[in-house]
This record gives sequence, C-alpha cells and structure tokens, in this order.
Amino acid sequence: MLKHKRMTKLYKNRKNKICCGVIGGIGEYFNIDPVILRLFWVIIVIYTALVPGIIVYLIACSIVPDKPKDL
Repeated sequence: MLKHKRMTKLYKNRKNKICCGVIGGIGEYFNIDPVILRLFWVIIVIYTALVPGIIVYLIACSIVPDKPKDL
C-alpha cells in the first residue's frame, strides 16, 4: 500500500528572511539552503536587467501567505 505523504504548503519563512521571507520559505518547502536560492535569484535579477526579477519577487511577496504561528 502507498503511504500518504504529509502535504506541505509554501509559506513565507519568519526566521530565515532578509526582505519578506519568500526565498526562505521556498528553501524550506524544497529542502534547499536559502543562501543558494538567494544567489541564484541575484544572478537571475542581474541577467534580466533588474526589473523582471524584482517584479516577480514583489508579486510572490503579495501571493505567498505568512506562516501561521501554530506551525
């Protein structure tokens, strides 16, 4: 029989954040070090002439919910 995997949701990370906690939350969701994701995001922002990467981050800040206090 198949075991049910606990369903995880993407939340902003309160503890591991620099700006909004989106990249920290993505790192927690995928079990990846947020420092690596932040470096990858900086490279993408530089190569896309800053604006698209910043717009995507701001959209993610408004869409991704805050982590509930009981989790």
